[in-house]
Parts: sequence; C-alpha cells; structure tokens
Amino acid sequence: MRYILKTVLLFSVLLVSGLNISYAETTKTPDEILKLSDLSRGSETGLEWIIKIESIEGGKEQKNTLRLKASNFNSLAEFLSPAKVKGRKLLMRDRNMWFVKPGLSKPVPISPRQKLLGGASNGDIASTNYAGDYIIEKFNENGKFNNQPCFIFDLKANSKKVTYDRIRYWISKEKLVGVKADFYTISGKLFKTATFEYNNTIELNNESRLFVSKMIITNAVFKNDITTMYYSEIIIKKISDSTFNINLLMK
Repeated sequence: MRYILKTVLLFSVLLVSGLNISYAETTKTPDEILKLSDLSRGSETGLEWIIKIESIEGGKEQKNTLRLKASNFNSLAEFLSPAKVKGRKLLMRDRNMWFVKPGLSKPVPISPRQKLLGGASNGDIASTNYAGDYIIEKFNENGKFNNQPCFIFDLKANSKKVTYDRIRYWISKEKLVGVKADFYTISGKLFKTATFEYNNTIELNNESRLFVSKMIITNAVFKNDITTMYYSEIIIKKISDSTFNINLLMK
C-alpha cells in the first residue's frame, strides 16, 4: 500500500512538472506578444487593403477612401476619393514619410504625426510596427477591457519619427490583438483614444489570423469628435520594392 502511495505521489509530481514545462514552452514574452499583435494591423508579408475614413469634427463630416500597399512595414497609400484628393499619395519607408500629389515637382517630406483627417494622423494608416518603433516601459499581465482579460503595455517611442510619443496598449490575451490604445503627448497628456475590431481574417504562415476591420478614434477632450477607419478587401500579395521607391513616385 505504501509503495502504491509513493508511486501515485511520484506520478503527480512528474505530471505537475510536465505541465509547468509545457506552460513555459508556450508562454510568450512581452516582445513576442507585441510583435504578434502587429501582424493583425499590418504585416511583414506583402498586403494590400482599402481604408475608408469617416470623420466628425466640430460637427463637420468628412470622408476619404484610400488603397494601401504594405510590405516589411513600408507602406504606400493612394487616395481614391473624394475627387479633389484623388491621386494623392503618402509613402512611408524606414520611418520617413512623404506626400505626393498631381502637379508637385517632387515628394514633400512630412511627419507621421501630422493630421490626416479628423482624429487620424498620417501614421495611423500605415502598417503598424509597435514592436519595432516603441520600447516597453511597463507590462501588466492582469488588465481588462470590456470584461476581456488583457495584457497592458506602456510604450515609449524610440524615435521622434514615429506617430506617437507614448501609448498605453491593451492586447487581448485570448486573441493576441490590440483592442484599445490611449495616445499621450511627451508630457504625459492624453489626447485621443482608439478601439479596434477584427472581423477580417488573413492567412499567414499557413495559419488563419484575425485582421483589423475597424479603428475608432475619439478625441480625449472633445468627445463628439470621432474618426472611424474601416478596413476591407485585404489581399496578401507580393509587393515590389519599387512601390516604395521615392524616385519613382512622380512617374
């Protein structure tokens, strides 16, 4: 009887040890979690999608539609509508950004932080690379948003060329996608908040992955100023490096 009890006890210890090992093997680091969440808002793989932006600011409504091509976190956005902006382009390459429109003799350097439409900045339409553009200052494993367990990241920009100085970012533990972001100035002042929905899917590395379908940006001071970005027609395709060649933009 004593032998049996010892055997059962030993088996239990081994089982628990095995579970611990398994858990350690499947647990991701904060850097890995952040990088995975980036894939659902852009990708190192070539992608093309349509963004429709609807903005209400000071009671005034505006709409824009763009086609975006992205690869290795470089991106080219072309305005499709309204007619007055059709043909304009925004190129982001290696954290640098340029604006092009018919009639300009050469691309104009701009900042990703500059306002695009309503609460959306130029950088908001680009492929997201928080893992590369920000330093993780704090990491909380016990956050929540809309009653879903989340990791919370406090991110600090590692360059003045990125879109925001500081971000607090909620990533769903279950789906490993960003569900909320608070954007702060360098002095720590909150100036806008975004929430995200993921009703699109893409195939990456033979696996199905959720992809952003909506981003809602709310002004932190003027709560009625809301900008909504809709993402559709996502296609995985090879994007030529020449797409992001600034010398070819004007041709």
